[in-house]
Order: sequence, then structure tokens, then C-alpha cells
Amino acid sequence: MANLASTYMNQGRWGEAEQLEVQVLETRKLKLGADHHDTLASMANLASIYRNQGRWEEAEQLFVQVLETSKTKLGADHPYTLTSMANLASTYMNQCRWEEAEQLEAHVLETRKTKVGADHPDTLASMANLALIFRSSGQDTAAFLLMTECVRLRDRKLGSDHPYTLSSSATLSEWHGKSSSPSSQLTKAPTESKENQILSSSPETRDLPSSVQIWQTS
Repeated sequence: MANLASTYMNQGRWGEAEQLEVQVLETRKLKLGADHHDTLASMANLASIYRNQGRWEEAEQLFVQVLETSKTKLGADHPYTLTSMANLASTYMNQCRWEEAEQLEAHVLETRKTKVGADHPDTLASMANLALIFRSSGQDTAAFLLMTECVRLRDRKLGSDHPYTLSSSATLSEWHGKSSSPSSQLTKAPTESKENQILSSSPETRDLPSSVQIWQTS
């Protein structure tokens, strides 16, 4: 059932995905407990479904639960906890709550630098997202500097023709083209924030629905 819900998510069939994921979540709560990793995976997926439907408050409530439980069960600097934090930051970005998004994403970035290194793909995803937050909140100089560094590191780590390198390069080029009117960037949450919405060896999912199967084992 969880796999079918995931398929519906990938197809953008949010109503059907929600119906199935709610059933999976409630069953896992009863059978496994509210803090089991499979239960939290379902909770995160349901939050993602809500977010894709623009149901920000419901998504936020679930992402907060996943984050707090992850902190308790795994620790504040565990990769899954950091991804949960990044997902919550992304939800704030969708709501243009830039200060809250910046606080979370900056923490994720600095922790990832320490834990996995400055040029790790997860770290670079956080770097790109924080640059987008800076840009959207009017911190243009900081945004340009951070995205430029992200492009440089991705080019070195992944290659100049890698999709993630090309994505960041295109974003930076667009910013340069619109640098005379940065206010044009402030009217919506940045689309590239989807980079950080899934936990795997590569967190970047710009070309995928914002599935967050952070602990999915089935």
C-alpha cells in the first residue's frame, strides 16, 4: 500500500496518495508505535502530500512531529534529523517565512559541513537552498556569493555537465540577468528548494515530486 501511495505521489495523484498514506500511517501507529521509523516515514510522506496540495499548516505540523521525534530517537545531528529539518525549512520557504527558513537551513548547512564535508552533495543542496532563501528575502549579495560557491563546488565535485551543476548555474545566470530588479524574485517560493526534500545518498529532487520518504524501508 505504501508503494502504491508513492507511485501516486510520483504521478501527482495527490488525493489518491493521501487516502492510502493515511491508512498506512494509522496502521503503522497501531502496529509499530508512533515513533517507529516506518511510522515516521509515512508521516513525512503524508506531510509531503499536504505540501504539494498547498496545505501548509497540516504539512508543517507533521514535519515538526517527524523532526522532534528524530531528534529524540537519533540525535540532533543525525542525517535523517537534518533532512527532516530541511523539509521543514522548505515548508517555511513555500510560505515565504524566510527568517524561520533561514534559521533552519543555515543550521543544516553548518552541521552537514562538519559531519560530511563542505563538498558533499547533501551539503551542496543545503547551500543552494540557503542561497535561494537569501535571494528571496532580499539578501542579494549573500545569495550571489553562496550560489557562486555552490556552482564552483558542484562543478569540481560532480562535473560541469551534471544536472545539479547545470541547475545551480542556470539559477545564478538568471539572477545576474535580473539583478537590476531583484524584487521579481520575492513573489513566490523558489522552485529549486525541492532539492532538499528527500533523504537518500543524493537529496536533490528538483525534477521529482517532493516525496520525503526519509526512512522508507518497504
